[in-house]
Amino acid sequence: MDKETVTLKVFFEEPFWIGIVECTADGQMEVCKVTFGAEPKDYEVHAWLLKNYYRLRFSPAVSAEEQKEHNNPKRRQREARRQTAGMCVGTKSQQALSLLREQFKEERKLRTREEKEAEKEARFELKQQKRKEKHRGR
Repeated sequence: MDKETVTLKVFFEEPFWIGIVECTADGQMEVCKVTFGAEPKDYEVHAWLLKNYYRLRFSPAVSAEEQKEHNNPKRRQREARRQTAGMCVGTKSQQALSLLREQFKEERKLRTREEKEAEKEARFELKQQKRKEKHRGR
């Protein structure tokens, strides 16, 4: 049976409130980082997630091991305390976020390289045009 889970963890990372959205399906995990700015209320986070979920740009999929549910209430309480303390970003999430950062970095490099080449070509054409105007056969 296919099981999909979406987890949103909100924590304070100086100077902003950050949200990590983890989407796990078929043993693959995708992650997206969201910056909220000021401290969001629970209902604001819920409304934001409902409105903007389909606009999120997730990282490439990373394999994720299935975690079994714990019935021990003390263990669940300990895990919840860790998550609220800001230590909630797991290593798999960090790997996925770093992959996403690398992907954005490559896209940005490609885009700036194309813009520089286009600018260089435009300057060359302008230079050629001025050169032709100077030598009109006089």
